[in-house]
Formats: sequence, structure tokens, C-alpha cells
Amino acid sequence: MEKREQIYEGKAKKVYATDDPELLIVSYKDDATAFNGLKKGTIQGKGVINNRMSNHMMQRLEKAGIPTHYVRELSDRETLVKKVEIVPLEVIVRNVSAGSFSKRYGTDEGIRFEAPTVEYSYKKDELGDPLINTDSVLALGLADRAELEQIHRYALETDRVLSSFWKECGITLIDFKLEFGRLPDGSIILADEISPDTCRLWDTATGEKLDKDRFRRDLGGVEDAYREVMRRLETHAEE
Repeated sequence: MEKREQIYEGKAKKVYATDDPELLIVSYKDDATAFNGLKKGTIQGKGVINNRMSNHMMQRLEKAGIPTHYVRELSDRETLVKKVEIVPLEVIVRNVSAGSFSKRYGTDEGIRFEAPTVEYSYKKDELGDPLINTDSVLALGLADRAELEQIHRYALETDRVLSSFWKECGITLIDFKLEFGRLPDGSIILADEISPDTCRLWDTATGEKLDKDRFRRDLGGVEDAYREVMRRLETHAEE
């Protein structure tokens, strides 16, 4: 597979074309951002951890019947993926109150919901990725009703698979963000990444935060938290 020109650079990843028009190479960076890019920094080794963790989770989800963009891991930082047209929605699945949910509704963090809740935000940096309801998604033509129903099903099934795995690792999956894309035939698949950048992960016994909130909130020990999550993943993946 020949790596060609860079076609995109985001907050955490670079994307390169290949000699196959249907495949791309994603390269994970150590750069860290929060609050729509207002806070910037570096988390040493983050790119390697996010790449390997995301690939492991994507393969786990594929086995559970959820199609993803994952093709194969090329190196510690690079992965070959299917080229998709990204649906401009961030899909947030919440199991426990935390972060912007608690701030928005004035609730304490750590309240477990009776059932997972799914939120959508309009993926538009210049607008601050505002929350959006399904009627507005349809009105703007961001996705059609069948696509939204498929995305909702995949999001809840992803939550079921990931929550079960992290529970085995002694970690509670608080919430997480997903992105989906369209293949040339119009089918919807899971894209982007699944990592401590996109998931809130708390130690089940102590409640210690093991995710990007340590960077957002200046809690310290960010690299250690990412490494601990990866250590537990590798330990339980081998069992």
C-alpha cells in the first residue's frame, strides 16, 4: 500500500491518500485539544495508544456485527481505513451523568441513568458543535430517517459491547462520542476512533478518571491514565 499526499489534518489525526482511491491511511498524533481547540497541549504517547486501542475496539465491534472503517493496522501510529463520507454528526452515548450533560442540566456527576441516552451534535467547529435534534438533522439534510435509525441502533449496540468489555477491565464506560460515515454504496459504517480521547472511562472501584478529562481539567497524570487504560485492555484482551 503506497502512502501518498496528506489530504486532511485534524486535532488528533492526519489523513493520507493511498494508491487505492477507496482506502486512506490515518496517522495518530500526540497533540491534545479541548473546548473546541481553545486549550492545546501534548500527551506523550497518546497517538500510539489511541491507534492501537481504537483498532482493537473496531475489531471487537466488527465481530459483534457493527461494520467499521477499519482495514488493518500498519504501524504503532498508522492504520489503513475505508474512505467514507463523514455524516456531520457527533453521536454521544451516555450511561452516567458527567461533563457537559451535568453542566447543561445542573446535575451531579456520577448519576447512572436507567437506560443509555443518545445525543447528537452538529459537527461544525465554527458553531461550537451545537446539540441538534433529529427533526433538525432531517431539515438540514445531514442524514435521512433510515440513516438516523441505523446510526441510533449501532450507537446503542456499540455501548453494549464496549460497556461489557470495560466492565471486565474494572472500568466504567461513562459516555463516549462516535462518528459515522457513508460508503460509496450508501451504507453506514462506524468511523473515526474509540479511545480515551473520545470516551469517559472511570476506575470502577475508585472513580478515578482515566481519560482526556485529566487534560481538560488539569488533573495531572494524563499519560499515566492513558497507559493504565491500555494496560488493562491488553491484559483482558489476552484472556
